[in-house]
Amino acid sequence: MTADRTQTTTDEPGRSDIPAAEQARKLPASPGVYLMKDAQDRVIYVGKAVSLKSRVASYFTPAARTDRRTADLVPEIHSIDFIETDSEVDALLTEARLIKDIQPRFNSLLKDDKTFPYLQITTREDYPRVEFTRTPAAKNVRLYGPFTSAGKLRGMISVLQKIFRFRTCTLDIDASDERWRWFRPCLLAGIGQCTAPCALQISPEDYARDIRRLRMFLDGGRDRLLRQMEKDMLAASRERKYEQAARLRDDMEALRSLNLKGDLENHVQPEVFFHDPKKGLAGLKKVLKLPDIPRRIEGIDIAHLQGDQTVAGLVQFLDGLPFRHGYRRYRIRSVQGVDDFASMREVVMRRFRRLMQEGESFPDLLLIDGGRGQLNAVLDTLHSLGIDRPQMTISLAKKQEELFVPGRAEPHRLSRHSSALRLLQYVRDESHRFARHYHHLLRGRAALDGADGAQADS
Repeated sequence: MTADRTQTTTDEPGRSDIPAAEQARKLPASPGVYLMKDAQDRVIYVGKAVSLKSRVASYFTPAARTDRRTADLVPEIHSIDFIETDSEVDALLTEARLIKDIQPRFNSLLKDDKTFPYLQITTREDYPRVEFTRTPAAKNVRLYGPFTSAGKLRGMISVLQKIFRFRTCTLDIDASDERWRWFRPCLLAGIGQCTAPCALQISPEDYARDIRRLRMFLDGGRDRLLRQMEKDMLAASRERKYEQAARLRDDMEALRSLNLKGDLENHVQPEVFFHDPKKGLAGLKKVLKLPDIPRRIEGIDIAHLQGDQTVAGLVQFLDGLPFRHGYRRYRIRSVQGVDDFASMREVVMRRFRRLMQEGESFPDLLLIDGGRGQLNAVLDTLHSLGIDRPQMTISLAKKQEELFVPGRAEPHRLSRHSSALRLLQYVRDESHRFARHYHHLLRGRAALDGADGAQADS
């Protein structure tokens, strides 16, 4: 922060004869926090502003004197103190700290901890989460707030995530479980805004270092953090770790230029696709009325090669996570031209015939990309093999994300926020990606075996 002490617009705080409205006109047009005091020099309200001068002046307009939110406050304002900050982010954090410490009378509504938003950092996880919450946990978390604006807080989290690259998802990541290495990170990893702990792409130690830096900043130690980062950057450069040094340099510049970010609410992150495996599996058990959690899920998709050759990809998920060693590729042999129904029947026939011949178990759930027609084609094929487990097979149609289930006349339309739907979308999209990948391999005349870590079925 630029200022480390409260400044006043009067020579003698709380005792000036200068009207508060005139004091407001003397404020700087910079980001900061303002403290409004009554005639007894008590702080009665704390607020933040991108421009102190504009924001505080707005309290002394005819509209503010009649607005129900400010009508009682304005007559009691006798003097105004302020703290300039380097950015709106600093102002937001300073406001939250002052409200928590002072508890001004006109900020009293913020005492309801379950109503106003907090920034919450978990402390007992291999990879701690940074979360927006209105219901803070009672233990095993570090809390910042309460904040006065949900939109500003969400924007701040998005801005800081670009620098510290923490995760905001709800996944329960176990660093000792190697299966997480097969997990597909969300879009935030692709744009360099998260270090993808969900795929174990960063060690718990390195991730913890990033969280320590974040907490140092949130606690008001930006200058100390910048000095530490500069020291680390020079050390990395001496050790010829030039990529690490460059990243630190860029992060330092981003911290210094927080004041250039503009209105925080413009930085609120759009929803990013991810899923929680445990919640997704539990949701599927409930939605499909299964007797047990479907631990092994397989998904199949068809892809065309130049319109006259067809291939298929089969993916396998274990406990809600991709299991690449279970992926299979198929060249369609019995179908001439484009016929997705017939191609799907061939793949299912070959897959389940082999499972039966080798004495392997069937998947708990088989997901087909398509609608009612594709589902019925697969059910007929399984029936011809003597497999009578209709509850094992479902299909998901892309356009409306409708879920078709055997024995039910109407499709399910799950909430787009449903964990069960997110998991099914993940399996469906992964099978589509894998089938298309095989398609491109053949187009590029790549070898059939050994690509993408999968095996080919005969």
